[in-house]
Amino acid sequence: MNKNTPLEGIKILDVSTMIAAPYGAVLLGDFGAEVIKVEIPGKGDTLRHVGPFADGEPLRWSGLSRNKKSLTLDLHKEEAKDIFKKLAAQVDVIIENFRPGTLEKWDVGYDVLKEINPRLIMIRVSGYGQTGPFKDKAGFGTPATAFSGFTYIQGFPDRHPVSPSFSLTDYIAGIYVAFATVTAMYYRDTHPEGTGQMVDLALYESVFRMLEFLVAEYDKLGKVRERSPGLSGHSSPAGTYETKDGHYLVLVTSTDSTFNRLAEAMNRLDLLENEKFSVNAARLKHNDEMDAIVSQWIASKTRDDVLDILDTHGVPVSPILSIRDIFEHPQFKARENIVEVHHPRLGKVKVPGIIPKFEKTPGRIRHIAPDLGEHNYDILTKMLGFTEEECKQLEEKGVI
Repeated sequence: MNKNTPLEGIKILDVSTMIAAPYGAVLLGDFGAEVIKVEIPGKGDTLRHVGPFADGEPLRWSGLSRNKKSLTLDLHKEEAKDIFKKLAAQVDVIIENFRPGTLEKWDVGYDVLKEINPRLIMIRVSGYGQTGPFKDKAGFGTPATAFSGFTYIQGFPDRHPVSPSFSLTDYIAGIYVAFATVTAMYYRDTHPEGTGQMVDLALYESVFRMLEFLVAEYDKLGKVRERSPGLSGHSSPAGTYETKDGHYLVLVTSTDSTFNRLAEAMNRLDLLENEKFSVNAARLKHNDEMDAIVSQWIASKTRDDVLDILDTHGVPVSPILSIRDIFEHPQFKARENIVEVHHPRLGKVKVPGIIPKFEKTPGRIRHIAPDLGEHNYDILTKMLGFTEEECKQLEEKGVI
């Protein structure tokens, strides 16, 4: 197996904070990119101060900043801006998520940097994008989720809309960051006229792009979809069901063929001959009746029995797993979805494994998440030719 990683040799400046853009950078780092994380001296990324904590250590930091090097720069200072520009001349990509106009205010915007390095790609993430009447509005993931239209349809119809219980939009946006980066690099490196370019991503757009069913439905049917749990309006039966022994399962039959297998598993082949249930469009019209039939069948059996029967018949079903369940589950172990890494103060910590799994050039965790400014001297001396004495002077002046 080739020990090289797919993005080996790619250099990235990660000038972003919190989750969305840093998550994109860590995905690129997992597959070999050299990621230099630029942080504020003495403070660092705000994610360093976000829980959960163990003995004062931010636990999310290990998963979101592995395979990165930490360089502290105070971009309010001229010497720091000069260093940043020198680094920009040597890297392939800059990833940032300041409010639009911030880098320009500091004289390190893309128009300035592309003159220094025409091959430079800049990925810009903000709440509402670099254009439009909301471009200057503060943007975080959860409000962006509400703006996207996603929150409106989440929850039960007799209660208020429900936001995701974690930073879903930030992580989805991070995937777009990684996708945009490799796409822009491919264009730059494979086209004779290829140069760098600026990529503009709004947080809310990453989720809105996934709601094409809402767009089509409202455009052609004038329907405003309201709150509902599960895959309401898509397929029937589909939802969360409770077993005889008090466990919950999620089952979905998105195609008629999977429903046919469910009917066989339930020993209810008569349903296939009933015009109310024979095809999905009909089942959707009689969803309450259909749902009651499936609920009653599942409620009559234990979780293990239901899973055994439905898995045997090829019906898409899953137990709802807690994180404790996940830590113990053989599938997660077989896929190395949780791996253990060294931590300088906590000893060992577990973090999500690397996905997807490349056959020939797999990603890997090359080094742990860095302490603040851990690589200052290393980066400045090796990449920019500073002496250790010059680094020490920059440190004393608060530049790094």
